[in-house]
Amino acid sequence: MHKAIPLSALALLCATALPAAKPAKPVSAAAIDTRGVSGGSYVVDQNHTQVGWRINHMGFNDYFGLFGQVTGTLSLDKADPSKSKVSVTIPVSQLATSSEGLNKHMLSADFLNASQFAEAKFESTHVMVMGQTAMIHGNLTLLGVTKPVTLDARLSGAGSNMMTKKETLGFHATTKIKRSEWGMTKYVPAVGDEVTLQISVAFEK
Repeated sequence: MHKAIPLSALALLCATALPAAKPAKPVSAAAIDTRGVSGGSYVVDQNHTQVGWRINHMGFNDYFGLFGQVTGTLSLDKADPSKSKVSVTIPVSQLATSSEGLNKHMLSADFLNASQFAEAKFESTHVMVMGQTAMIHGNLTLLGVTKPVTLDARLSGAGSNMMTKKETLGFHATTKIKRSEWGMTKYVPAVGDEVTLQISVAFEK
């Protein structure tokens, strides 16, 4: 029988082979040129944004997957970045793993219960900016339960997209949650309670 995970939110990442999450390292202010960045409202680039998850399976190994088709907004206050706001919505049905059977099990009432709770959502409440890194505090709503989480985020790119010509900001973020706190208790502790979330997001205007 396949088991599974939860998921989450914001800012923002991941690839098919997810490395262990690491805190964002301080980035030199000169690392990414932000002089041309303008404040205001940005929207998520759905085609280039992913939320990845990783969880332990019965103490043997980790398995992982992705959520796509993420939507959301970034309100950037360039004068005072700590006043910026992020809101991201994840359609849980847009789940991808290497197993069709696992996908179906994860979307069932055992885990994500997608038929009743179609979306997960992250909304920031406070941003602490340190150069080109930030701690994004906010609330994650999953399975109808809302609890605080903190994203460890860093700016990963800024500038004009050569294809679309749109002003674009990229971020990577990580966090860990305990799925049982959102009511997802099936198979805990055989299938891990702790879930690593890795987010790669592009915002454009």
